[in-house]
Amino acid sequence: MGFYAVLPYLATHLGSGLGMAGWLVGLVLGLRTFSQQGLFVVGGALTDRYGPRPVVLAGCALRITGFGWLAFAGSTATVIAAVLLIGFAAALFSPAVESEAAREAVRHERDTGAPRAHVLALFSAAGQAGAFIGPLLGSLLLLLGGGFRAACLAGAVVFVGVLAGHARLMPRADPVRKRKQERNQGQEQEQEQEREQERERGEVQAQEQAQEQAPAPDTVTRTAQQGRSSWRAVFTNRPFLLLCLAYSGYLVSYNQLYLSLPVEVERATGSEAALGWLFALSSLLVVVAQVPLTRYSAHRIAPRTALVTGLAVVAAGFAAVPLSPAGPGGLLPGAALVVLLTLGQMLLVPAARGLVPDLVEDRQLGLATGALSSVSGIAVLAGSAATGALLDAPAPVRWAVLAAVPLAGAALAFTLPVGRDGKEQGTRAVAG
Repeated sequence: MGFYAVLPYLATHLGSGLGMAGWLVGLVLGLRTFSQQGLFVVGGALTDRYGPRPVVLAGCALRITGFGWLAFAGSTATVIAAVLLIGFAAALFSPAVESEAAREAVRHERDTGAPRAHVLALFSAAGQAGAFIGPLLGSLLLLLGGGFRAACLAGAVVFVGVLAGHARLMPRADPVRKRKQERNQGQEQEQEQEREQERERGEVQAQEQAQEQAPAPDTVTRTAQQGRSSWRAVFTNRPFLLLCLAYSGYLVSYNQLYLSLPVEVERATGSEAALGWLFALSSLLVVVAQVPLTRYSAHRIAPRTALVTGLAVVAAGFAAVPLSPAGPGGLLPGAALVVLLTLGQMLLVPAARGLVPDLVEDRQLGLATGALSSVSGIAVLAGSAATGALLDAPAPVRWAVLAAVPLAGAALAFTLPVGRDGKEQGTRAVAG
């Protein structure tokens, strides 16, 4: 809610309010996405190292600071700095929350047999319930004359509540570390039993010295090697990198909700008044349809098929804009884009997130969850200035180029294995 009270209106604030050129608006929006999605890998690595709770709380505090700064930023440099801080805040708390959701989804699947995509769909629907209210809150503040500054301050206030809620309710124990501690405790108990047996055989002194001295350097060496090998294992994992590239096609397309959609709405209606309602429509679709759609698709199609289909539907949304007749208020093309992009999102996001635990080890899940968004964030940064420049191109050219991006992602998704090492077992685990 706090995020969507601000971001849908940022492009117009930068262009109309601050007088930035189209390419610069696209670049600023790309920097925001990159500082968020592109740096997810940092938040994921910190989550694996310190656990989710401190990373989430730090991210919420930075988001409050960033929104407060953006409310009063008036120059290009200060706007970029505030936007980068807002993005980096999410780079901290989002992978921490998402990796825990994926881990719990796998545990729930193991315990109950229910597909993990169900849990991830509930996660998406719950988030979109807030995203449904956010644009309406932003539109209301704009209509009441509060302006963009009021929307930013409202977003900051919302995140004060988010910070308080996580500080109060989020578990303090890191489940990964807890399991490691339990395993270590079990190993220590076994070692103690062995030492007792050794004492009974009269070999206490020699064998105790060997056991007390040898494990310490081995443990340190293993820990250092695991830290280095985790990054290497994730970024040399070809199936995982293919998933990242396919997911990039979606995220580059989704970023157009903040860049191309506001321009289309203003072109069609002369103002941005209806933009909040289109974002609310997207969120309402997810709240209403995400869980039943995922329940249907998880039992009938493989995750790779869901990825390909979802990306194709997103591409159809961009192709529909120049083909849709101007409906009531001129909003039909924009509404077609929102509906199709949202339907594609509902198909592909749970499938992509559900595949990550099948492609990487559990101890690398936070890093991999962050890397999935980071690779996509780099793609958004590379493409945002270009898509911003497309705002001045003829409409058929602009929308055809935008449609080609998710189609390229769909082509990459065809090369993706169905699960870990390409085994059918991995597909059944995700798809149920």
